[in-house]
Amino acid sequence: MTPVAIRLCKIALLASYSLLLALIAFGNITDYDSNWTFVQHTLSMDTTFQSPGVMWRAIDNPTLQTVGYLGIIATETLAALLCLAGTLRLMRARKLGAEEFERAKTLAVCGVTLSLVLWLAGFLAIGGEWFAMWQSSTWNGAESAGRFLLAGGIALIFLIQPDRELGR
Repeated sequence: MTPVAIRLCKIALLASYSLLLALIAFGNITDYDSNWTFVQHTLSMDTTFQSPGVMWRAIDNPTLQTVGYLGIIATETLAALLCLAGTLRLMRARKLGAEEFERAKTLAVCGVTLSLVLWLAGFLAIGGEWFAMWQSSTWNGAESAGRFLLAGGIALIFLIQPDRELGR
């Protein structure tokens, strides 16, 4: 496969992941209440096994729940914007030398990594384990987080592969 084709594949994959992140953020902004309910139930731990050993972790304060949800939305939005900006930079750099193309990846790598931190630390570690989200048959976002983590991980692994010079 030629270096140009590989670069275009990287750009297409990044653009697709950028679209996914943008739609997730857009959905949470325009349909705030649907996932707000998810965050409230997760943080309050009201649909878990109610084990006294972990229920002290629950957050019932609506202000703190709102801060948490806004943090999620802000992180999703920032990751989407970084990935979108990274996609544009890579498009502009697609015909440049390998070193320039590598440098153009910075925003994209930061955006994808930020989203992976959100899915892994925010949803799987904090939501899933700390707030025992895995115990809820109704409000368990681990499967969705896993899908997003897989998609972003694949995009990141492909994106960070070194690029060759175009003439070879």
